[in-house]
Amino acid sequence: MQNFLKVIGIILCFLNFQEITSQVDVIYSDLVWSDEFDGNGAINSSNWHHQTQIPPGGNWYNGEEQHYTNELTNSFVENGVLKIVAKKEVYTSQGYTKQYSSARLNSKFAFTYGRVDIRAKIPTNQGTWPALWMLGKNIIEPGAYFSSTYGTTSWPACGEIDIMEHGITSWQPAGYVQSAIHTPSSFGSTINHGGTIANNLGSDFHVYSMNWSPNQITFLLDGVAFYTYNPTVKNASTWPFNAEQYLLLNIAMGGVAGTIPSNFTQATMEIDYVRVYQNVAVDNQAPTNFTASIGNITSSSIELLLNASDNFGTVNYDINYGSNSINTFGTSGVQKSVIVPNLTPNTNYTFSIAASDPTGNNAANNAIVLNATTLGFVGCSGTSNEASQGAFSTGYTYSFETLGTNSVKVTFELLDTDKIGVVAYLWRQTPFAETPMSNDSGNTFTYTLTGQIPGATINYAVKFAYSNGMSVTRYFSYVVGNNCSLHQETNTFTDFTFTNPSHDFISIASDFSIDTVEIFNLIGNKVITQSENTNQIDVSNLSKGIYLMVVYSEHKKGIRKIIIN
Repeated sequence: MQNFLKVIGIILCFLNFQEITSQVDVIYSDLVWSDEFDGNGAINSSNWHHQTQIPPGGNWYNGEEQHYTNELTNSFVENGVLKIVAKKEVYTSQGYTKQYSSARLNSKFAFTYGRVDIRAKIPTNQGTWPALWMLGKNIIEPGAYFSSTYGTTSWPACGEIDIMEHGITSWQPAGYVQSAIHTPSSFGSTINHGGTIANNLGSDFHVYSMNWSPNQITFLLDGVAFYTYNPTVKNASTWPFNAEQYLLLNIAMGGVAGTIPSNFTQATMEIDYVRVYQNVAVDNQAPTNFTASIGNITSSSIELLLNASDNFGTVNYDINYGSNSINTFGTSGVQKSVIVPNLTPNTNYTFSIAASDPTGNNAANNAIVLNATTLGFVGCSGTSNEASQGAFSTGYTYSFETLGTNSVKVTFELLDTDKIGVVAYLWRQTPFAETPMSNDSGNTFTYTLTGQIPGATINYAVKFAYSNGMSVTRYFSYVVGNNCSLHQETNTFTDFTFTNPSHDFISIASDFSIDTVEIFNLIGNKVITQSENTNQIDVSNLSKGIYLMVVYSEHKKGIRKIIIN
C-alpha cells in the first residue's frame, strides 16, 4: 500500500481509537504485534501458520464443504492487502476430495488481554462464512499451530471469541455482522452473542475490534461498541478468558452458512491490517480519592454513586450486600452510577464497596459502608431512559401484565426517534437468556412469558438492536400476578388535557376539580406535589427530559407521560 494511504489509515485508526476509549473499560495503547501486509506474494510465515489438517472424520466442523490449503491461490498478499480466496475447484488432500478450497490462518502470536483491530472487507456471497476470531492457545485440535506443544484442553473449555462472522444469520437484515462467545456454559448455538449493521458491507473496508480485559469483552464496529460479554459469575464455565488466545482468519463454505449456489466461482476477504494492543508498563499505583454515596432510591432499586482516580484510566468497584455482589467498573475521575436492582420495598440494605484497578491494586480506604432503605412499591409500568448497555437519546416505556394465572405479557416501546431498523430481544437476567420479541407496531415490541409461578419475582430487560448499534434497558423486577396498578385502576381519571411538551409551566384543563398533581422522574422519585392552583404547575426547576404526571380528582387518578424541554 502506498505510504500516503498508510498515513491516512493511521489517522483513521487514531480517530477510531479516540472513539473506542469512551466505550470500553480498559484502554490498551501499546502496539505489541501487527501485520500490515506490505508487499506482494506469500504471507509472512513468521506471523502466520496455514491450518490444513482435516479433523477426524474427513470433514471440517459445522458441515463445511471446503479444504483449507496452503496454496498461493487461496492466500496471498497483493498491493498491501492480505487476500483469502475461497474457490470452487476440485481439490484432493489427505485422501479426501472436496469441491471447494479456501485458507485458514493461525497467528503465531498469542496473548492475554488487549485490543484487536482488524481492517477488512468481507465477502457477502451466499454460502460463504468469513470469520475473524480467536481460540485458546491450549486447545486440543490437530493441525492447529499451538496444539502439539500447548494443547491440554478441548473446545469449548479453551474459550472462543468470534470478533466477526457473516453468513450464518440469514434471518437478520442485510449487512448484519455478528460477534459471539463460546464457553462451556454456552456453545454451539450460543446465547452469548451480539450484532450490528455495517453499511456497504462487502464493498467497503470496516474496522472490526475486540477489547478484552479481566472485566469483560467488548466488540466494536468502526470504533462503536455494540456488544459486551460480562458474566456476573466468572469461572471456568463462563470465563475461560484468563489465558492466552491466538487469532484465526478464514472463509468457510456451506454448512451452517447455507447452500452454495451452483454458479459460485470464488469469494475474497481482503485484510488491510491486523493489530494487537496491550499495556506494557507495570502498574503499581493504587486508586485514590475513592468516594461512595447514595443516589436515587425507588421501591426496587438503590443508586450508588462511586468515584475514584487511577493512572490506569479505569477503576473496578466490588459491591457486596447480603449474599449478593456486583462487580463493575468506571472511568477514572468520573462519577459512576450503579443501580442495584431487584430489591424489596420498604427494606433497609447495607452495602460494602471496594475500589481497585485492573491489575489488583486496592484503594487505601477500602471498604466504604453505606445504608439505605427502599421506598414503597410504585407499580409495574412506566417510562425510563436508564441503560445497562449503550444509551438512550429519549428513553422507552415498559409494562408487565399478568394474563390468567401464570403468563406475563411484557411490552416495551423505544421512544428514541434517531434509531433505524430497530429489533428487540427480551433478556432474562438469571440464568441469562435472549429471546426475540414480536413487533406490534412502530417501535413497540411484546413477548408473553408462559409457565410462570404466581408470586414469583422475575427480572427482565430488553435489548434494542438497530443500524450501527444497540441499547439495553435496565433490568426490571416484576411479581407474577401483580395487577399493574399504574395502568389498570378501575377509577381512572381521563377527563383532562394538558400542554405537552412544556417548558416553564404545565397548563391543565378539565371540567372536573383537580385535587392534587404529582410528578415523578424516570426512576420513581416524586419531584413535585401541588394541591393548590392545580391548573398551572411550575416545572421551571426540572431538568429537561421525560416524567410521569399523576392527576387526582376525588377518588380517581390519571397518569400521563410529559416532556419538559
